[in-house]
Amino acid sequence: MPYYLTWVTRFHDFCDIKPGLPFSSDDIHRYLKKLSRTYEDWQVQQASDAIGLYRICQRHKSSTPVQNSAAPVKQWKAVADEMIRMIRLRHLSRRTETTYMGWIRSYYRFLKGKSPHQLNQTDVKDYLTHLAADRKVAAATQNQAFNAVLFLYRHILSIEIDTLDDVVRAKQNRRLPVVLTQEEIGKLFQYIRGTNLLMAKTIYGGGLRLRECLNLRIKDVDFKRHRLIVRAGKGDKDRETLMPKQIKEDLGDQVRKAWALHAQDQENNVPGVYLPHALERKYPNAGKEWYWQWVFASHKLSIDPRSKIMRRHHLHPTNLQRAIKKATGQGGIGKRVTVHTLRHSFATHLLENGYDIRTVQELLGHSSIKTTMIYTHLSQKNLMGVKSPLDGI
Repeated sequence: MPYYLTWVTRFHDFCDIKPGLPFSSDDIHRYLKKLSRTYEDWQVQQASDAIGLYRICQRHKSSTPVQNSAAPVKQWKAVADEMIRMIRLRHLSRRTETTYMGWIRSYYRFLKGKSPHQLNQTDVKDYLTHLAADRKVAAATQNQAFNAVLFLYRHILSIEIDTLDDVVRAKQNRRLPVVLTQEEIGKLFQYIRGTNLLMAKTIYGGGLRLRECLNLRIKDVDFKRHRLIVRAGKGDKDRETLMPKQIKEDLGDQVRKAWALHAQDQENNVPGVYLPHALERKYPNAGKEWYWQWVFASHKLSIDPRSKIMRRHHLHPTNLQRAIKKATGQGGIGKRVTVHTLRHSFATHLLENGYDIRTVQELLGHSSIKTTMIYTHLSQKNLMGVKSPLDGI
């Protein structure tokens, strides 16, 4: 990308160093701070990405000879560290990082000690075939593994994969998601209490994913317009969705609880909440501002797994997951219910109530209408005009 080259060139001029020579994190910080005075936020972010990518290329170039002469275990360790740095440079989510690294560990075990610098396309084909033929994984799981390995080859090892024609593909089975009736939703909610109930209602009422609900910040709740703003949802997309009027008062109480925790953190000088991408570096104190705080803030402080800073995070997803599972049993609901079932039910019930599929697509944040179309197969509205031939006898 030509703009990346421009930013790196200007960075060298700013630091008065020749290309290829080492530089420090302080040099980067001073340069970005200077840019922030005269350039837009997205330009500063682009410059940061360019320098970060350049730095990784420098490290990879200088470390490769050492890695090739080291034991395969040490080579893989260096490659894994490099992959984590590249994932974070590209602002992929923490969950994506965990998933990708899990597949890379699986790939390493499959290769049985082969050096990462001796890998080729055949190794990828053999691994993907092994997943489908021996481990019987689903098609989506096989694709997930491929994306992780492709990231390794393309961005760390600089190896391009041309074709996968010889790979045994996992069978793609069409599965309809589990959907609850509105009566079953009401029964489920009878056995959930407190904050978990509010989160469940927020997810069902607005069609959110669990992570999208947990990631809500104070600035994302619009009480006047009855809207929730989902930031950096799946596919790194923003969207607006519904905030049911029924939860307005309870959500206001939750915000007041978050304010009490925020005031407590300010009094105890607790570091600010996690901020996405480079915002924390550009605005060091923004994490302590009220509007950045979590709506569903945890009552306990925890260590940020990336920065290793003790700070306040949002509630852990297992809280609601366990509450949903327990309530399903208590309510005698004979279906396999998860938190995501609430999102499926939201979409299906909207279609049954006569809303058009494009509206539902926008509220769910689907890129393709084909993804939303699956709910038309679940909607009772489409079946109401059909009479079984048995009833005609």
